[in-house]
Amino acid sequence: MTTVTTTSTVPDDAGSGFRRRLLDALATCIARDGYRATTVADIVRGARTSRRTFYEHFSDKEACYVALLSDANSEMIRQISSAVNPDAGWQTQIRQAVSAWIAAAESAPALTVSWIRDLPSLGSAARELQREMTDAFVTMIQRLCDTEELRAAGVGPLPRPLAILLIGGLRELLASTVEDGGDIGEVHDLAVQASIALLEPRSTAAR
Repeated sequence: MTTVTTTSTVPDDAGSGFRRRLLDALATCIARDGYRATTVADIVRGARTSRRTFYEHFSDKEACYVALLSDANSEMIRQISSAVNPDAGWQTQIRQAVSAWIAAAESAPALTVSWIRDLPSLGSAARELQREMTDAFVTMIQRLCDTEELRAAGVGPLPRPLAILLIGGLRELLASTVEDGGDIGEVHDLAVQASIALLEPRSTAAR
């Protein structure tokens, strides 16, 4: 996988600041023009820095993109995980998780679509990131479903294929909504209802 590197001549705090500016500039470019139309020159101009600084941090545009998506998805997982109250009822926990997922996607709709549409067609580093982040989301969902409340209701522990089905369904729903000119928030209730139905207790005794 392509890695993000900094040179030893750049102090840690300064390097981190430039890296953040470059990632933010790429996110802005994606929202405005899309990933494919964005160039390194666009990113550098948006970050108000130089090509030399860009290449001190990233080997190319794809490496910058991989770093941006990695950071964004890690933050999304953090937000979803922190939004769930493990002591609430099982349906409430699912609602909290899906609501946080949608809120995170709604805050950056263009990046949400790019993650789903652009990433799969890129190189090996992007494909590796896609696998890693899918695994991270699966782990998150399985962890969230492995609470005392959800186990008692018959929801957890959750099989990996079911977690993947949930991830794929939500991602496609969000991407197609944005591409059709809709508002991600408009599908909130549908996403919650579908997720509850998919994760409905599998044990008859637990109903």
